[in-house]
Amino acid sequence: MKCQHRVNSSRQALELSDVVRQHRVDYVRQHGPLARGPHYVLDCLERCRTSKLGGHRRTCDRCQLVEQAYNGCRNRHCNKCQALARARWLEARSEELLPVEYFHVVFTLPEPIAALALQNPKTIYDLLFTAAKETLLEIADDPRHLGAKIGLLAVLHTWGQRLDHHPHLHCIVPGGGLSDDETSWVACRPGFFLPVRVLSAKFRGKFLAKLKKLYNGRKLTLAGPLEHLRVPLHFEQLLSDAYAIDWVVYSKPPFGGPQQVLKYLARYTHRVAISNQRLLSLEDGQVALRYKDYARGRRLRTMKLSAVELLRRFLMHVLPKGYVRIRQFGFLANCHRAKKLKRIRQLLSVNEPTAEQHPADGHTNPSESITPAHDPHRCPRCGDQLTFERVFPETSTPFDTS
Repeated sequence: MKCQHRVNSSRQALELSDVVRQHRVDYVRQHGPLARGPHYVLDCLERCRTSKLGGHRRTCDRCQLVEQAYNGCRNRHCNKCQALARARWLEARSEELLPVEYFHVVFTLPEPIAALALQNPKTIYDLLFTAAKETLLEIADDPRHLGAKIGLLAVLHTWGQRLDHHPHLHCIVPGGGLSDDETSWVACRPGFFLPVRVLSAKFRGKFLAKLKKLYNGRKLTLAGPLEHLRVPLHFEQLLSDAYAIDWVVYSKPPFGGPQQVLKYLARYTHRVAISNQRLLSLEDGQVALRYKDYARGRRLRTMKLSAVELLRRFLMHVLPKGYVRIRQFGFLANCHRAKKLKRIRQLLSVNEPTAEQHPADGHTNPSESITPAHDPHRCPRCGDQLTFERVFPETSTPFDTS
């Protein structure tokens, strides 16, 4: 059979990397030199899946297909490198699913408090995780509500649809928990988890009390537009104003079952601030992009930003190096998750999950699969295992496709 060459070159018409290549210099000219983290991220976006990172070749012994492709950067802020990482992560989470209702609870920081995160990202985002976690665990443990030890998975997002700064935490919570002595499973009322007003008040109180401690301990950076908050009276006013408003905490209706949880998680766990699919055009330094207007029934709308402003908004969401944005708590915490889940399954009289019970894509419809459209280890023509043949070093010339 004749050997057939295939160059894996599927590419969005406009990509964020195009904006970076064409307008990175303009951004630096307007906003000054990039810090080390954002500089590295933009380097990765520019080089991703180009000859600058080299390439690889895989062959199929069955149909003689030869597939050639450039290497990805694997940066977690790259909107082209998350599909495979997401699929592998979801496959591991599928083994942790329980046959119970799951709830989606979202904790959002109000704008005056969120502004502190731009200068103190690790400190404020850690505080968001801690306050939300403690709120859920304590309210659930209260006998007046659920009276059980729950578990949860939390995912940090820092953006809104318009790429504005909007820090919020998506929490996926099984609808129930262990009794104090771990002799029974305490289930939620069908369709109801915990009262959101109680969650909101507790979350607000916890966050602001911990924030005040950080301020008193001089653990916050307050410069530029926040410099006035160095005056204790001004910071107290900020806290007072924040106490006076309702903090947004909402709980969505429960999922239909564990498989829907996986499908839902796929939308959130490895998402970056903007996908290439939302970018429509780049002309005369202006980028048109699509977004959902949640204030008007999730209607799709189009907005225009200068390329420099798009890069500025994107870079607001670059996390500190090594920052963990997906965390698990309660009976799902890493230190005792396997032991606790085994006990819960005993109480629920269910067997340990298998790959057949919880496939990584959560369902069987190929058109809706949450795994990558093309498994890099499988032949796209016949499905047989591909053999890694060779790694091409960095080069300034593209693959020879003749």
